[in-house]
Amino acid sequence: MTKSFAGVHALRGVDLQVLPGEVHCVLGQNGAGKSTLIKTLAGVHRPDSGEISWLGEPVEIPTPEAAIELGIATMYQELDVVDGLTIAENIFLGHELARGGFTKRSEAAKQTRELLRRLGHEGLSPHAEVGSLSAANKQIVSMARALSHDIKLIIMDEPSAVLDGEEVKNLFHVVRELTSAGIAVIYITHRLEEIRQIGDRITVLKDGRSMASGLSVADTPTPDLIRLMTGRSVENVFPPAVPVPDDAPTVLEVEGLSVAGVFEDVSFSVRAGEVIGLAGLVGSGRSEILETVYGARRSTSGSVKVAGKQLRRGSVVHAVAAGIGLSPEERKSQGLVLDEPIYVNVTLSSMSRFAKAGFLNERAERKVTSEQIDALELRPADPDRPAMTLSGGNQQKILLARWLVHGTRVLLLDEPTRGVDVGARAEIYALIRRLAAAGNAVVIVSSEIEEVLGLADTVLVVSDGRVLRTLPASQIDEHGVLDLVMKGNAA
Repeated sequence: MTKSFAGVHALRGVDLQVLPGEVHCVLGQNGAGKSTLIKTLAGVHRPDSGEISWLGEPVEIPTPEAAIELGIATMYQELDVVDGLTIAENIFLGHELARGGFTKRSEAAKQTRELLRRLGHEGLSPHAEVGSLSAANKQIVSMARALSHDIKLIIMDEPSAVLDGEEVKNLFHVVRELTSAGIAVIYITHRLEEIRQIGDRITVLKDGRSMASGLSVADTPTPDLIRLMTGRSVENVFPPAVPVPDDAPTVLEVEGLSVAGVFEDVSFSVRAGEVIGLAGLVGSGRSEILETVYGARRSTSGSVKVAGKQLRRGSVVHAVAAGIGLSPEERKSQGLVLDEPIYVNVTLSSMSRFAKAGFLNERAERKVTSEQIDALELRPADPDRPAMTLSGGNQQKILLARWLVHGTRVLLLDEPTRGVDVGARAEIYALIRRLAAAGNAVVIVSSEIEEVLGLADTVLVVSDGRVLRTLPASQIDEHGVLDLVMKGNAA
């Protein structure tokens, strides 16, 4: 298949063959063409050339409805649930169970319970409003919606991105149940270790082309996959740490910080050049701690100080003025103005610097943004390009550039590499190290414990809203973190 948008080639001749009952993993860096491929199979885009054959017969898929009718369902990375509706209403949205113009609520609830049981989440009520659910449970609703149709192929785009370890295990169990019934799965992920656990065959995309198609998971070493994805070997993904000087000043002090019912009595400090990591499972309170330090949540007790000066509770304005910057977990919905160009997103927190007599100096904004584009190797190097058109890794760089322009001293990074491919991850890791080496204080939250341990100087193990242990990253491994978390949850 080929597909172009305004002269830009998204797909340059992609080949993909999927067999009944297999998990076919599709790999590629951001911008490799994975999203375009998915949307073409889902009926969102129509290919410029090439052929789609379904069950041995050539077909056209002009609309998403046509894809569903064929038996192709798609779960997108950006959750497509409607918060104001119940679980049952979401699952049967667009193909409601009805008779005589009236919906059959009891039948919908019954079928919803069966779908949730099949997915290992029978504890969820069909009548629960989706807006009250966690991101992980919203993903379960999206999967149940796909299964509510008579499908033969389900496409999963980064399905594990919002799941913790146990939920990923449950996801894999569900996938195996599907494939044992003859349903094929196209599984898209950036986590190479997942392929070993769930995949049968692999197709690798790069720059809109198939670099390899139908590789056996068992017979293809990980270094070979990385070379196919990036065109180079990625070694030593985590750059070596730069020792923090003994006389480095303390930049951030958090003392006894609590938000009633969310987390309690959190204390830590970060020196200039130091990286602190918060390790734990999804729902442990890690993100809420960062949001409270940033002022997006109002603490019920405790204090936050920057360079010895206490911040006002629940004030983002005061935190930003003091030198704190946050890159949120949901960067697209909480961090970026996607319709606006890169330069607007970069200067968003520093507008007073570029304003004169009530007017913004756009030339100066573009100049500063271009400097950051060069320094951070952001691609494409066009300050006027809309943020929504960039890959996940480059969108993350926009947020970092914003705080560098602002002169931030404390960087709070929540899931900095979520949805970022292996090549871009290495770049972001190196960038975080450079920012720390330049004297910034950095606090990282990540669902990938290996990432926290690989980047942080000091680790706080968090469980159920409490800090269980604070220790140097060199003194603990992934198994040690999980052991602490499990014992803490059982206590």
